[in-house]
Amino acid sequence: MQMATNTWFQNTTYHNEQQLIDDLVIESIQIYGIDTFYVTRNLQSVDPIMNEDRLSIFNAGYLIEMYIKTVDGFEGEGDFLSRFGLQIRDQVTFTVAIRSFERHVINLTPTIARPLEGDIVYLPMNNKFFKIMHVEHESVFYQHGSLQVYDLKCELFEYSNERFATGVAMIDEHYADYNSEGITSLEELEDIDPIAHNLDYEVKGNDIIDFSEIDPFSETITNPTDNEV
Repeated sequence: MQMATNTWFQNTTYHNEQQLIDDLVIESIQIYGIDTFYVTRNLQSVDPIMNEDRLSIFNAGYLIEMYIKTVDGFEGEGDFLSRFGLQIRDQVTFTVAIRSFERHVINLTPTIARPLEGDIVYLPMNNKFFKIMHVEHESVFYQHGSLQVYDLKCELFEYSNERFATGVAMIDEHYADYNSEGITSLEELEDIDPIAHNLDYEVKGNDIIDFSEIDPFSETITNPTDNEV
C-alpha cells in the first residue's frame, strides 16, 4: 500500500533512532537521577465493597534508577492541621525509563507488565515511601514513534498494618515497630504508638456510658426489673 507521507523519511519506524533516544534517556537518568527501590504489592483479601486490601504484603524490592521530575520540591497539600490532627500530603513524580524497568523488574518477575498503581517507590535518600497513584506512559509523546519513559505520580504512603517481606532490610524493618499484628490490648497498642489515646478514651467512656441500660435508644420498657414492680 502506498503511504501518504514521504517514504524517504521514516520518522516513526526507524529503529536505530528509537534505540538512540532510549540510550540517551537511560544515560540521562543514570547521571541526574537517584537510586530507588520499586516495591511490589501482593493482594491478600480485597474488600469487594471498598475495593481495597488492608492485608497487602509488599513482597519484593527492585533497585532501579529514577529521576525526580518535581525538582522544586514535593508537591501536594504539604503539611497541615485538620480535624484529624497533623496531615502530611506530600506528592512527587518519578520518571523511569521503560527499558530500565524491563531490565530491573520485568526480566526478574515476568508476571509484572508495567508499573502498577498501589505499588511503592522507596526513596533511601530521605527514607520515605511513596505510593503510586497513577502511571502516565505518554508524558513524552512518541518521539520517533516510540515511548521511552513512565511518569509515576505518587503521594506519601500511609501505613495501615501492611506487611513488608521484600528481603531488603532497610525496607522490611522500617515499619516493624508499628505492626499491630497480635496486639490484644489497648496498653500494648499504646506501647507501639506513644501518641495514641485509645486507653484514655475508653476510661472516659466508662464514666459516661451506663451499661445497665439494655436499650437506651428505645422509649419502651426493656429492663426486666421494671416489669417486676
